[in-house]
Amino acid sequence: MNKKLLLAPMATLSHEAFRRSVERFGGCDEYFNEMINAGSLLHQGPFEKFYMMSGPAPEKMVWQITGTRADYMAQAADTLAQLPGLGIDINMGCSAPQIANTGAGVSWMTKPIAETQTMVHAVKSALENAAKNGVPSRRLSVKLRLGGENFTDKGFFEFTDMLVSEGVSMLTLHPRTQKEKMARRHPRYQYVEQLALRYPHIPVNLNGDVKDKASYDFAVSQAPHASGVMIARAAASSPWIFASLSGLLGDEETDMQQLALDFIDDVEKYQPPEFWPTRLQRFFCYYCLNFSFASYFKTQMINAKNIEDSRNRVREYFEKVPQDRYKKL
Repeated sequence: MNKKLLLAPMATLSHEAFRRSVERFGGCDEYFNEMINAGSLLHQGPFEKFYMMSGPAPEKMVWQITGTRADYMAQAADTLAQLPGLGIDINMGCSAPQIANTGAGVSWMTKPIAETQTMVHAVKSALENAAKNGVPSRRLSVKLRLGGENFTDKGFFEFTDMLVSEGVSMLTLHPRTQKEKMARRHPRYQYVEQLALRYPHIPVNLNGDVKDKASYDFAVSQAPHASGVMIARAAASSPWIFASLSGLLGDEETDMQQLALDFIDDVEKYQPPEFWPTRLQRFFCYYCLNFSFASYFKTQMINAKNIEDSRNRVREYFEKVPQDRYKKL
């Protein structure tokens, strides 16, 4: 396999505790953090230090930023460039209403192109200035969609031409428009292929609907020139997915109870108490899909009263359903 494998930036999921679950199976090539709000970072919000944790593989980190103001985005990029990692990624793909309605995320694709260009230029300049001051050179990348509902090929490629001309040196495309949901049969992977052929001098990555070997093979067949594949929710249900796609898994069985308990321990260690409920609930919404009584297990974990109750409920499930404890990957 010659495609890079990347962990997607996912709110409440792509934090250090979860990255450690993935790394136990050998990890992936790049870890994108859950997006950092530029304004909150600059105003030193009480939880920002947890978003900036770089373990367990600092050298693989990519810091994704979101925001509405070009000056905040540039200052945040300068701050994050001081941290270990590969580079800074600008979020232009998030279509969640609470993000897009503020003017962040995918909204950068629907604003006047000159406004977005100004922001990208400011971020790139911040990284260049940091490098002049002795900080290692950091890559600038963008994660994006096809655009808004008025999407056209002409407008999309004019937009990506602008990004590349401003020094963006990696693109990751989720080939759906702003309001297209997962119900669409397949993402339009052909646009990833078109981007890869249009910009052969930079990496272009594919994102969307890759959840196993079959879906990976299909996506890559549609975009054979893609440099990498970014995986999101499937990594939460199967933290070993990168190892599986890389052919690194043997015939051994995994202790699914221990994996769950290790994750809970890491949440307790690497996340603030205020975050424990959401981080545990989000992870177990996906992880519980592995088991015979998935809905029951998921409900049990979502309704856990506290972190110790979460541990107890994990143990109780496998006491009741011991055949689910060990899984051959």
